[in-house]
Amino acid sequence: DSKIIGASSPTVNLKKLFTDLASSDNSVIFYPSTGSGKELVAEALHSESRRKGKFIALNCAAIPHDLIEAELFGYEKGAFTGAISSTPGKFEQANGGTMFLDEIGDMPHALQIKLLRVLERPVISRIGGKKETRLNVRIVCATHKNLEDLVRKKEFREDLLFRLAVFPINVPSLAERAYDIPALFTHFVNQKTKSNGKIPPALTE
Repeated sequence: DSKIIGASSPTVNLKKLFTDLASSDNSVIFYPSTGSGKELVAEALHSESRRKGKFIALNCAAIPHDLIEAELFGYEKGAFTGAISSTPGKFEQANGGTMFLDEIGDMPHALQIKLLRVLERPVISRIGGKKETRLNVRIVCATHKNLEDLVRKKEFREDLLFRLAVFPINVPSLAERAYDIPALFTHFVNQKTKSNGKIPPALTE
């Protein structure tokens, strides 16, 4: 309730779904509308799950393809030019918690294979390392792309989609939850005035 604001039917249904999914460790994939706050929704699911580890996010479309593997799996000192110290990857940082992979449809094909291996056998090694780390990470994804179309075009692995889409969730757009706009407006006004040490103004309908 602290992260997903509103009492419209789509919002209430989303919160109830999160309550039902909280105890599961299965993967979830969000199909959000633009501006629906997908990362906030993913973080809300993590909070509801009460997993003890961290919530770690990675945008697959925002990082150059040749760097995503190092970001996810980490690397040992000297593994490649510029690796001046051993660095844990996002998976290690999220161990015991939730890994949010935004724009999963933009993940390079070669890395899709490695992600599939992690889902099948939750063990990783850093780039340039031999030590294996066992993972307890819940994978949550989001994409604006039609993954089934990408599968047909051979741009996304069908077996990976099968593993990720255990619980596909359509995140409602703001247009679908217009009833929540006054509550959202009040929330942001109160948040802003609180940070400024001011009294929230009275809001007319």
